Amino acid sequence: MSQHDTAASEGGLENLLHEGRSFPPSAEFAGQANTGPEIYERAAADREGFWAEQARELLTWSTDFSEVLDFSGAPVARWFADGRLNAAYNAVDRHVEAGLGDRVAIHFEGEPGDTRTLTYADLKDQVSRAANALAELGVRTGDRVAIYLPMIPEAVVAMLACARLGAPHSVVFGGFSAEALHSRIVDADARVVITADGGYRRGKPSALKPAVDEALAKGGPVEHVLVVERTGQEVPWTEGRDVRWADALAAAAPEHEPVPVEAEHPLFILYTSGTTGQPKGILHTTGGYLAQCAFTHKYVFDLKAESDVYWCTADIGWVTGHSYVTYGPLINGATQVIYEGTPDTPDKDRWWEIVEKYKVSILYTAPTAIRTCMKWGAEFPERHDLSSLRVLGSVGEPINPEAWMWYRQTIGAGRTPVVDTWWQTETGAIMISPLPGITAAKPGSAQTPLPGISAEVLDERGQPVPDGGGGYLVLTEPWPAMLRGIWGDPERFHDTYWSRFEGMYFAGDGAKKDDDGDIWLLGRVDDVMNVSGHRLSTTEIESALVSHPVVAEAAVVGAKDDTTGQAVVAFVILRADEQQRVAEIGEDIVAELRAHVAKEIGPIAKPRSILVVAELPKTRSGKIMRRLLRDIAEGREAGDVTTLADSTVMDKISRGMQR
Repeated sequence: MSQHDTAASEGGLENLLHEGRSFPPSAEFAGQANTGPEIYERAAADREGFWAEQARELLTWSTDFSEVLDFSGAPVARWFADGRLNAAYNAVDRHVEAGLGDRVAIHFEGEPGDTRTLTYADLKDQVSRAANALAELGVRTGDRVAIYLPMIPEAVVAMLACARLGAPHSVVFGGFSAEALHSRIVDADARVVITADGGYRRGKPSALKPAVDEALAKGGPVEHVLVVERTGQEVPWTEGRDVRWADALAAAAPEHEPVPVEAEHPLFILYTSGTTGQPKGILHTTGGYLAQCAFTHKYVFDLKAESDVYWCTADIGWVTGHSYVTYGPLINGATQVIYEGTPDTPDKDRWWEIVEKYKVSILYTAPTAIRTCMKWGAEFPERHDLSSLRVLGSVGEPINPEAWMWYRQTIGAGRTPVVDTWWQTETGAIMISPLPGITAAKPGSAQTPLPGISAEVLDERGQPVPDGGGGYLVLTEPWPAMLRGIWGDPERFHDTYWSRFEGMYFAGDGAKKDDDGDIWLLGRVDDVMNVSGHRLSTTEIESALVSHPVVAEAAVVGAKDDTTGQAVVAFVILRADEQQRVAEIGEDIVAELRAHVAKEIGPIAKPRSILVVAELPKTRSGKIMRRLLRDIAEGREAGDVTTLADSTVMDKISRGMQR
């Protein structure tokens, strides 16, 4: 599969792994696909005209736009600026008006096994009532509302109710601390918080309301807290401030006129971590964002709204939950599944049980989840009929080729297209991805910018790297869903994204181009090691490790080394079905894995040390915290672990290093 390429583009990244496998769509799939290859030519011939066509075809405007793009105020773009529309109307009302009120919008599966089904008519009723309830609490167009909820239907209803009023929402992930919640409430100047008593996680109720109370005790602008009763657990109550969601909606009228807003009206703020520790409030507006979400959801997943059942496993606390749970699918009139809990509650086949139960046809999840399922073994998906699946998607970080292959073979029965999507909180919607009816997909590659998107890989000097070279991924033209700034900090917006390469957007990801010119993401450029003068990406070494049959997941860091500057240190998790065999081999597995990396990539990438671990330090969103692994590899005490999903993981790894 792989060979070592010694040539590196000057000032770029070494291009180490080569992937020779390719999977074109079947003739049957291509024949029924939503579009054909000509879409790329159409978009290239008139990029602005192409996006105007998508905006008019996929959205309903209360006032049509006359201007497509104004980039005179670069780096802030204005798309469809003189048009007016409402996001909630586009996601809900127009489907009911078109006679689709009885179509299921949401199949909800609670972790304890409770279920709810909401049609588009049900959703319209709840969103309208919630908008009236928020208005009763004093929320007006332009006011900010903080949302701190588990993955329950009310989370989607709350977001759409805010959008209906033209009140930008700021969703804070339910796993974040009171301190994190407080800083986001204050920065956004939110007047109302929508929360719940709690949610279910790993078989038991997990409280949320106490974190809100703790956050508000620190002071701030909040006047009211709207509380969804999900678990029924006892929570503190502040009379006059706290309002029960069920009571407020019952008292509210079921009709509400959506507020038409300008296309550039703020839709939401979503905070993402910054290198300085101060969260960045990423601002997205309405028209361009909705147009690109709807376009990408329809074409990247080949959506057939009348027949598909779509499931994106992301939480609404992340941008994927905004774009591909709340906005994209509902604008397209899709039927989707929302699941509250974890993939292993009560057992490791819970996801596959849900796929079988609802006949899910499109599944969109993260490489971390895929690798976790690999680690558990194929026995769990094999318990269930997954034949309804026809498109699989990957999001959140680069997916290594072996995880991609496992996903296609074990979950997709070797027949489903896999779309490996690259985008960010900042880009708002998918930017680089195969199109399942057109692209011959390569395991581990996002491949090609979508129609209407312009991307390039540059070296240190800002020059495009040749095919086969690696460097820095930039976006060279404005796109409709792009962020419009960092809330309240235009200077930081410019410095963070627009200062590295003149006139181009760069958000810190490394990439390479293969010999066909297809793009492969290499992770954050912060995760690059300098070994004996070679700039190596952690992603490629991790992929080499996971291509060994015993390895389910790997994390690689660079540790200081007196001889080579930095040395490769790897942490690996073994597949469950291989652990017994490895126990018999003992220490030999480390030597075997080191030799495997040398064979796959070359001696330069051979890890100095490899530690077999049971878990890796991950945030609640599934991101591996390599910073903490670097601390351990260099013999330091691990730094701040408060954002980890399991704070005991670092102690276990440290003990393993000491043995």
